[in-house]
Amino acid sequence: MRFVKPESDRRRFHRAGVPVLVRPVGPLARLVQYQIQDVGLGGLRCYSDEEHPPGRRLEIEIALPQGGSAVALVEVVWDEVLPVGSPARHDVGLRFVAAAPEDMERIARLLAAREKR
Repeated sequence: MRFVKPESDRRRFHRAGVPVLVRPVGPLARLVQYQIQDVGLGGLRCYSDEEHPPGRRLEIEIALPQGGSAVALVEVVWDEVLPVGSPARHDVGLRFVAAAPEDMERIARLLAAREKR
């Protein structure tokens, strides 16, 4: 099954490409990692070898380059199948649904540091 980005996908928040990893929270989390393409205060875009239907919710941990991590509940907005030879099988758009204020602050600091470069 192929899920495609909705045409109305407009970015309301500034996004930046950042060198961080994301993984689901839970006992098998160490086995799965997603490569983030960009992140913003509204959500993130990542590569995944797993299919994620729109509407699915995941609790994720974002490993931050300056150390530490942020945990958030996200919802899949779109999942686009990538061509053979791509870095992963799927390009996935996730929006933040809930996170502790201190975790969103960590993400905001990451974006601010990236913009200064």
